[in-house]
Formats: sequence, C-alpha cells, structure tokens
Amino acid sequence: MHPSDRIRGASGASLEGKTVVLAVCGSIAAVESVQLARELIRNGAKVVAVLSKAAQGIVTPEALEFATGAPALTRISGQVEHVRYCGAAPREADLLLIAPATANTLSKVALGIDDTPVTTFATTALGSGMPIVVAPAMHEAMLENPVVKERLKELRARGVVFVDPVLEEGKAKMAPSADILAAVRRALGPNDLKGRRVLVIAGSTAEPIDSVRVITNRSSGRTGAELVRALAGRGAEVTLLAAEGLQERFRTPCVRALTFSSVEDILARLKELGDLNAFGAIVNCAAISDYSLQKREGKIPSGLEPLTLELRPAPRVLASIRERFSGVLVGFKLESAVESAALVQRARKRQAEHRLDIMVANRLEDVSAGRTSWEILEGDGEPVRVEGTKAEAAERLAERVALRLRAP
Repeated sequence: MHPSDRIRGASGASLEGKTVVLAVCGSIAAVESVQLARELIRNGAKVVAVLSKAAQGIVTPEALEFATGAPALTRISGQVEHVRYCGAAPREADLLLIAPATANTLSKVALGIDDTPVTTFATTALGSGMPIVVAPAMHEAMLENPVVKERLKELRARGVVFVDPVLEEGKAKMAPSADILAAVRRALGPNDLKGRRVLVIAGSTAEPIDSVRVITNRSSGRTGAELVRALAGRGAEVTLLAAEGLQERFRTPCVRALTFSSVEDILARLKELGDLNAFGAIVNCAAISDYSLQKREGKIPSGLEPLTLELRPAPRVLASIRERFSGVLVGFKLESAVESAALVQRARKRQAEHRLDIMVANRLEDVSAGRTSWEILEGDGEPVRVEGTKAEAAERLAERVALRLRAP
C-alpha cells in the first residue's frame, strides 16, 4: 500500500470517487503543491499531477509522485494523457485544478496557446467542457496588469472558477488549501443547494462583566466553519454570523460575514438582516450564553473579596428567529455528564419548544480536536448517530438540510 492510500478520506469523503488533475505551474508557490495534493487525498480524491518545465525547477516530479501515489506527468506521450484525463467524456478525471496558476499560463490558456503539459491539459479541458478551478499566484503588480486582468476576465466568462489569492507583502499569494478545497467541492458537488441562501450562526458569545472581563463559552467555531464549507460545497450562498475573529481564523467560503460579541449583538445583527425568510435555512450552532449580566463601567478593582455577580437569563436566540422565520431551522444542544437517552430527551424538548426542523444533540465528552459525535433528530423519527471528523459530520448535516429544502 502506498502511503497516500493510508490517508485517503482521513478528513472526510466529500471528494470520494473523484479524480482531480493537479496542474502545477512555475510559481514559488509550487512548493505548496505537495501539501495541496495530500489535502485532496485526505478528502477522498484521487490525484494526478501534471508539471510544467518551469514547475520542475521548484518542485520535483518525485515529490508529487510521493504525494499522490502516481507518477507525475511532465510531458505528453503516446498515451495522449491530456485526452485520457481531460478529453471528451468518458474521461478519467472529473476536474482540472491549476494551482499555482501563473500569469503566464493563465494568459496562454485564455488565448488558446498550448506549449507546456499544463496548457495542453487546460486547452483540452476547456474544449471538452470539463470543470476547471485555478488558484493564481504571482506578484501583485502582475495581477494588476491590465492585459492579465483582461485574460482572467475572459477565462471567468468561459466558466473557469477562480480562488482569489491572498494579497499581502506586494504579492498575490496562492489561497490556502482550505479555500481551494472548498472551490473544488463546489465545482464537483451535487449543487442541490444552488440558488439557496443559508444563514449559519457560529462561535461563542462573550457577555461583558466590566470593560475588561467577559463570561464566555468554550467553542473554537470549527463546527460552524465546516458547516459553511459543506453547505457552500453543495452550491448554497452562505451568510456567516460569527464570533469576532472566526472568519479570519477559518477563512470560510461565505458570501457575506457579520460578527457578534454578545447575545444582544446576535439579535441586533439578525434585525439588520431584515426579512429572515429570504433564507431557505438557518443553522444555529453557536455557543450562546444562557445568562448575561449588567456590565459595570471601567474595570472592577482586583483583590475584592468576595465579588458577587448577578446573572440573569439571556434572550433566547432560537425563539427570536422562529418568530420571524418559517423556513428550515436547525439548532444544536450540548450537554455534559449525561447518558445518551437523557441527551436525546432534552434535545427533543428543545426541538419542540422552538419548532426546530432539525436538532443536533451532542455531549462535551464526545468532542475532541477536529472530531465529534452527534445525534441528529428530525420529527419523531429515531435519532441518526454521526461520528467522525467535524467535516464529515457537517457534510451529513448539509445533506439533511438539502433534503429538507428540496421537499415539497
């Protein structure tokens, strides 16, 4: 067994059964292609690497062969690999991913110039209507070149999907692997949520004690980030209402990001969104405080003993949403130190209280870094148990949301 097979599907099965041609150009960002190939494999994909001559001066074919478990292609042979993988159906690949994509290669592809293995694969993929995703990497001045910008505009008009680079230090750096994976998933996904708007609320609230201190809940926000990726991967236009810093930390593929700090902030942002029925579904997986308190101005002096804080029940966000929203509403219920039967019983009570279409129940003891265990409740049916990575759990929940939205 090749080492690449040992990690296949380790992060989820969203690309299971898919073959991605990873075309690598001669940008210094080519050093990241090994990691990108491994991430595609961790999500279930088979990867075939193609390198331009310029790319081979930065990353070796042997490195990509190690990463993918298959020989890297550095020239077109009598096996006509470009037709085999990217030609008319039936072809052996599902998508062409050019990452990193240089200004030189993108301009050539737009003009139909074919003089490297990468441009040969791209020319063939464009001619056959195969999905193409590109992740540009170049100096920022090159990206701003009017001629290059025109070529990129032409490629977008032809249906090529671009993953926006990160602009910093005078460079247009290749997007992180998570951004590229999200674009690949969307291009290959079922698109059963295409045209649907979904709101995801994620992260933890921070209720102020004074001008310095807060009461908060433990939550990384990763579940919400994975849900955004899973829903966007099915074609949804996702708005993210998240705790401050969450979007910067996880770079989710949302179309709009809003932030909150306290429960009152969440309610204010929801009001700013206007008619909530513009969304087909709302998923609230935020760790929202059950209690708030009257904020004291300034900083409470240190050394006071004892210090008494008076907590009062915070407004119920799900109740507020349901008052204004008639679509698919998903809530989460976290408990600790309870048996599964008690967990489900409490979750059903909350589900009925807020008329939730889907309730996800889990225990703190079942949550670890990147992994989780859920009980998904719908109606009066038996709970569906989901165990695995947070990405895998998010995929299962996104599937249930899609089925709900498609139901007559």
